[in-house]
Order: sequence, then structure tokens, then C-alpha cells
Amino acid sequence: MAIQIRKVGPDSLEQYGQIPMRHRVESVFRVDEIDGGLGGLTLTETPFDQPYVKDHDEDPEENVSSWTSRFDVSNWLFLMAFDGSKAVGGATVAFRLPKVHMVQGRDDLAVLWDIRMHPDYKRKGIASGLLDRAAQWARKQGCKQIKIETQNNNIPACRFYAARGCHLGAIDRYGYAHAPRVAHETMLIWYLDL
Repeated sequence: MAIQIRKVGPDSLEQYGQIPMRHRVESVFRVDEIDGGLGGLTLTETPFDQPYVKDHDEDPEENVSSWTSRFDVSNWLFLMAFDGSKAVGGATVAFRLPKVHMVQGRDDLAVLWDIRMHPDYKRKGIASGLLDRAAQWARKQGCKQIKIETQNNNIPACRFYAARGCHLGAIDRYGYAHAPRVAHETMLIWYLDL
């Protein structure tokens, strides 16, 4: 398998969006307070009796085809991984987004906006290659960190980010309270120092 990772433009987002972004939820990180939260929070992996598949592309907020109409993507990096001509993975890094809360008004912070992998190509090192390329690009832009959002029901992603040197910076139990479909999920914010 000779996988090639290439930088692409926004004109490739239709093909990019065809790469599935879903994961099987077999367990969740349960969030428990210590001393009413004053002693911190703990994450405990808890299995589900009825596993399910979460498909991120079902959420209109995550619809790849809407990015160019909703955001100025001129400072974004789009990467795609190919097995021959087949798109098997992708990563998007957003940078200098003055109107997007996630960057916290920082010019030295990039956001891993999206990372996706075809299910047949998971656990083959491709996501690591995409994250490495994203980090190289962000470093060249003068960034000191990459910010990454995931959820407490995406245990494989959390383990991936921790293994790649990312640090859990925030646990927001109410981060999705505005979205009834996912209000039960906890937002986990990771940072990768560059």
C-alpha cells in the first residue's frame, strides 16, 4: 500500500466529503466530579450495552460542502490521503479565523477542523501522517499549538491524540447543550504543542 498525502484546494471538497467520518461507540469516558468539581474531574471508560455507530456527516454543522459558503477558507489547509486514485483520508486545518470562537482570538493557534479516515484504512498510520503534515504546516504559519475538539464517546480518537503527544486542555460537559441531538456528549479539547 503506497499512500500519498497531498495538499488539495477547496475545489476538492466534494471528493474529500465522500470519505466517511464515523466511528463505532462501544464505550464512553464518563465524567465524574471530585469534591463537587473543586478537586477536578475524572474520566472513566465505561462500556455500552448497545454499541452504535456515530456518523459525523449527519450533522449539518459538519457538512464539508458548506464550509466554503460559511467560512473564509483562504487560510485553511486541506490534505487528502490517496491509495492510487482512491481518497482514503483527509485532514483540514483552519488558521486565522477572527470570527470563530474556537481560536480564542489567537493568531498563534491553528485548529484541526476535521480529520477523517475510510474505515478500511484505519490503524495503518495514515492519520498520524496527516496530523504530522498538519503540524508542519501550522508551524510554518507561526503557530505554537493546534487545537483539536473531540467527544467523550470517541475513545479511539482520544487515545490517538494522547499517543501523538496531544494534551487534554479542557473538559466541557455542557459544550453541546445547544444541540439536542448530541447534548449528552462531553466536549474534550486537546492541544498539540508545536
